[in-house]
Amino acid sequence: MSTLPVVTTVRELQAQADAERAAGRRIALVPTMGALHAGHLSLVTEARRQADVVWMSIFVNPTQFNDPKDFEGYPVDMKRDLALAAEHGVDLVFSPLAAELYPEGAQTWVEVSELAEPLCGASRPGHFRGVTTVVAKLLLAARPHVAVFGQKDFQQCAVIRRMASDLGFGVEIVAAPTVREPDGLALSSRNVHLGPEARRQALALVRALDAAEQAVAQGERGRDALLAGVHAEIGQASLAQIDYAEIRDPETLEISPGQLAGPSLLALAVNFAADGPGQGAPVRLIDNRVLTPGPAA
Repeated sequence: MSTLPVVTTVRELQAQADAERAAGRRIALVPTMGALHAGHLSLVTEARRQADVVWMSIFVNPTQFNDPKDFEGYPVDMKRDLALAAEHGVDLVFSPLAAELYPEGAQTWVEVSELAEPLCGASRPGHFRGVTTVVAKLLLAARPHVAVFGQKDFQQCAVIRRMASDLGFGVEIVAAPTVREPDGLALSSRNVHLGPEARRQALALVRALDAAEQAVAQGERGRDALLAGVHAEIGQASLAQIDYAEIRDPETLEISPGQLAGPSLLALAVNFAADGPGQGAPVRLIDNRVLTPGPAA
């Protein structure tokens, strides 16, 4: 049984990329922070459809955490992650130390302006600056033809696609569908921190999205009415505190008009309190759904 190659330096990865490109092979990169689950592995499957060679990065990026405790508490199990990556056909893993991507004295950042301001950008200052900076570094290191991200992080995909286009990376950014638990909860590395009651109540996100989609299907077009229904649904979960619940244009992320006239992004972020002594900090979950009104009667 072959061992999955693990590269730790940018120079070595760039040399590998040059060799693959010279051989005429198409490279796909799946950026992750580890703690792999079925959602990440679905990105590998999509990457395999897109390219000849599938690489995964595993790097817990310190610059995208606005809360140091969140960074320190992020689950890390490299041995398990490498086994899963190998099992699902990843050809190479890039796992650098922080000093490799952020050398001493580093002072260069990559920022996207308008798309990064609302939603998670408003509640997590500096988050997207960290995301776009590290993704730019990963794209420069791996030199892929395509990079695959999960659509659960809808805003992140939009921001990265804008960055790649604006800076001329020549990389196709693919957003793969959200993978869910059997009961509908979106897969997230943060789910492991939910206690039993918080895990049960977390389904309020799915119910809120379903209710809004059903209301639109039945003819509701009022933005405020739809959001009122979302708040009512999530409000039934005693451990839930809404960070944001907004309906925005899926392309520009601007606030949707009062009456929805076309596809509209319903984006949610909800904090779930620890459901017992010693359970730790609240767990922040995000989810989204593109609501598509039909033609007016």
